[in-house]
Amino acid sequence: MKFPNDANGEALQSLYNDGVSFKKPQSVEFFVAVPDKQTGEKLSQVLKEDGFNSFLYQDDETDEWTCSCSKKMLLNHSELVKIQKKLDEISKPHGGYSDGWGVFVD
Repeated sequence: MKFPNDANGEALQSLYNDGVSFKKPQSVEFFVAVPDKQTGEKLSQVLKEDGFNSFLYQDDETDEWTCSCSKKMLLNHSELVKIQKKLDEISKPHGGYSDGWGVFVD
């Protein structure tokens, strides 16, 4: 399988090489960096209203705050890019930005 030559494409290629199925929906977790807890709580609520499963956590080592939002979906480059752009648009007014994604592999 061939993927675009960017960070998302490289991540997809790695998942493909690891044997992850691209034919069944996977639980994809998107990360949105936020400046502080209060902002993160507001943004997490906005993300929930927009259909994402979202929770806020603080990194123990860096003290940075992140909204984690998951979605069950097929692994598709253009869809991943679209969702990240949407998360950027939603989070920008709150001082946040899309900060990558990951897949929990069984």
